[in-house]
Amino acid sequence: MTSQPTPARTHRSVETVFRLEYPRVIAGVARLVRDVGIAEELAQDALVAALEQWPRDGVPDNPGAWLMTTARNRAVDLIRRRENYARKLAEIGRDPSAVAPPEDPADLADPDGIDDDLLRLVFTACHPALSAEARIALTLRLLGGLTTAEIARAFLVPEPTVAQRIVRAKRTLATRNVAFEVPYGPDREARLGSVLDVIYLIFNEGYAATAGDDWLRPGLCEDALRLARVLSGLMPEEPEVHGLTALLEFQTSRAAARTGPAGEAVLLKDQNRARWNRLLIARGITALTRADAASSGAPGPYTLQAAIAACHAHAYRYEDTDWRRIAALYGLLAARAPSPVVELNRAVAVSMADGPAAALPLVDALTGVPALRDYHLLPSVRGDLLARLGRTEEACAEFTRAASLTGNEREREMLLRRAGAPGA
Repeated sequence: MTSQPTPARTHRSVETVFRLEYPRVIAGVARLVRDVGIAEELAQDALVAALEQWPRDGVPDNPGAWLMTTARNRAVDLIRRRENYARKLAEIGRDPSAVAPPEDPADLADPDGIDDDLLRLVFTACHPALSAEARIALTLRLLGGLTTAEIARAFLVPEPTVAQRIVRAKRTLATRNVAFEVPYGPDREARLGSVLDVIYLIFNEGYAATAGDDWLRPGLCEDALRLARVLSGLMPEEPEVHGLTALLEFQTSRAAARTGPAGEAVLLKDQNRARWNRLLIARGITALTRADAASSGAPGPYTLQAAIAACHAHAYRYEDTDWRRIAALYGLLAARAPSPVVELNRAVAVSMADGPAAALPLVDALTGVPALRDYHLLPSVRGDLLARLGRTEEACAEFTRAASLTGNEREREMLLRRAGAPGA
């Protein structure tokens, strides 16, 4: 044991260690009990034990291992109680299969299996049996270590709503008897897409918040990037895992330049690129290189998006941006993963490469797409093109409409400013 710090410092140490080790503890225990809800309860029991013992005995030299051992011991006790109960049921002629232990406690002490356990937890939390909202909430809870209140604040929804999503998600996994495993073959490919989509959705909500007073929520971006990095270490042979990690590294590198002194939104062309984080850009380049090396065919959607982000990262000035390459990459992305939003982004790149007149018909063709009817970026992009063409009055109307559609106060302010000065 180390020397005893003050109780307040010890409590902070417990909270810090628990946040860092929380996913691994749950993953290690879930392998034993085969139920993420019970695993989380046992992890919480270990936290309570730490809060009781560490202020008295001091912080252990390996606090993460202490938490894991404590939680696992409680899991083994639970399994043994189940075994005893199952034997008693058998003695009176009842079927004990529903409470039989899922695994031999003697096989549970392998520390080398922790990464495999964590990977199982990732796939379990993002199981397609759950709704997208439930996957996000459960992933942030189990893998991000966020409290229900923190998740509720991040997504601007009531705390009871988040709590219900998490409870229902755990119940769904338990009642459907979802296996705590990493799938293989076609199932793995399908499930991996769900995992990557959840991490991407978490990041996007932090990068450009859909509602509220803040343009950015850095905490969500950090959580998503950390999850992507963990996943790339667990699945080094999967190119799209590296592609997503590269994309998030590149996007995060711009975070400091995306808001002004008062928190106002700063457009890409106006950002001070000296504030872009070159270390994160270097990490993004490394991850993109790994994605290319791991791929045996055409690049996937996340790798293509990372390649687009890399074009921006390589341009030290906005004027140096290779818009023709970006437009070509968006063309590949549209063929690989077609969507109206991709087409809208391709139109923006075309406008920068060939001028607004070439892009306006592409945007006009999207105005009748039902999925974009209330998408504020469609009138925003159209307003920008019209302003560049000198059609000021029309541009003003488009920016005003875009402002009425966004739920984010900072973005609304920016769009109304542009409505007042469309050429700005």
